[in-house]
Amino acid sequence: MRLTKKTIMIIGASSGIGRQVALQLSKQDNNLVILARRENLLTSLSEDIINNGSQCLPVAADALCSQQMEDAVDLATATFGIVDAALINVADGPAFDMASTTVNEVLHNMAINYNTLVCSLLPLITAMKKQNYGLIAHTNSLAGFLGLPRQGPYSAAKAAGRMLMDTCRIELAQWGIKFLSLYPGFVATERVSDDGIPAPFEISEYSAAKHIIHAMEKEKQDYLFPFSLKWLIRLARVLPKPLIASITKKIMN
Repeated sequence: MRLTKKTIMIIGASSGIGRQVALQLSKQDNNLVILARRENLLTSLSEDIINNGSQCLPVAADALCSQQMEDAVDLATATFGIVDAALINVADGPAFDMASTTVNEVLHNMAINYNTLVCSLLPLITAMKKQNYGLIAHTNSLAGFLGLPRQGPYSAAKAAGRMLMDTCRIELAQWGIKFLSLYPGFVATERVSDDGIPAPFEISEYSAAKHIIHAMEKEKQDYLFPFSLKWLIRLARVLPKPLIASITKKIMN
């Protein structure tokens, strides 16, 4: 799928990777539906998108609210007739210490990283089943393959998202819907700039967005990046767990 002259929904577009994806796609004559909670940031981004030659529909919505997400998808299809592709890009990964965190903190982080996927995914599936066509991409994380120190709840939620997307890929193939799980490593966003977690092989938001657009256009199923971490993760999945735990501890300290 060449992401030109397409209708593309970006959920979590107001900052970070989502914003960079929107800006890059806005230079390719697309209809962009951008969603986030912060309306002021959406308004500013919408102006940049229009200046770059694309149409834009900004929608202030909370991805934790299933009704708001249903309404947003309905508005997108009513406005542009179809949603060719969507990027679900909502996440939060603050540092956690499982020796001292609380139940509420863990469940809240799980909700931000998993419930937002569910609330976004189901309305998109409903719309794309009617079309018999579409691509849904989800920004997961390389942390979804490993239980990283200080990222336990985040890693757990991302692992759950990985499994859900794998199931959707099988069950919804008959409707022509394709699913892409994106697995970035450490990305230098404002959100994680002072979280205190080591970030080996960190890449820029711009570079991450280039990777995402490439993977969407190639209609990959799973896309791990950057490549320096991709091979470490693949190796980690076959090595003994005690060895992986030891290596991970050294890298993350």
